[in-house]
Amino acid sequence: MKKILPFFTIIVIIAIIVIIFLSMSNSKQMVVLKEGNKAQTPLEIILGKYQDSDCGMIIDTLDYASQVISSDGKTWFFHDHGGMANWLKDKAFKDDAKIWVRTVDTKKYIDGRTAWYSKTDITPMRYGFGAYEQKQDGFITFEEMSLKMLRGETMANPIYKKELLGK
Repeated sequence: MKKILPFFTIIVIIAIIVIIFLSMSNSKQMVVLKEGNKAQTPLEIILGKYQDSDCGMIIDTLDYASQVISSDGKTWFFHDHGGMANWLKDKAFKDDAKIWVRTVDTKKYIDGRTAWYSKTDITPMRYGFGAYEQKQDGFITFEEMSLKMLRGETMANPIYKKELLGK
């Protein structure tokens, strides 16, 4: 019996490892990156199947969705424009990337560099930057939004939020 027990233990461990790997292969595969988008157009995001490239959360609403596309056709997806700006900050291709943002006012994708950004929207990560096609009082440019995000001047910062809301 003492000779069989170690052999049996190894067989059980191997069986457990095989079961774990098989169960993982059947799990839902999330999309973080799509390749081949040479036209650099916004791709359809399937809710619940795509994952934010900055924070890793599942994209479950398109209200503040954005996409970044490199010149080689790689497309990354985001559920909050602030997260997109944060992710893009240290990429070598940041100045050449095509950026698409879904607007709150027209509900369509537009060039993220020409969009206007609010500072107080309730966004998925609570950064506050909603993209709009039409400029309104207090809205800022893409460059200003990116700078504020990188400085931490967002609705997620309690001190800055208080200043923004005048409370």
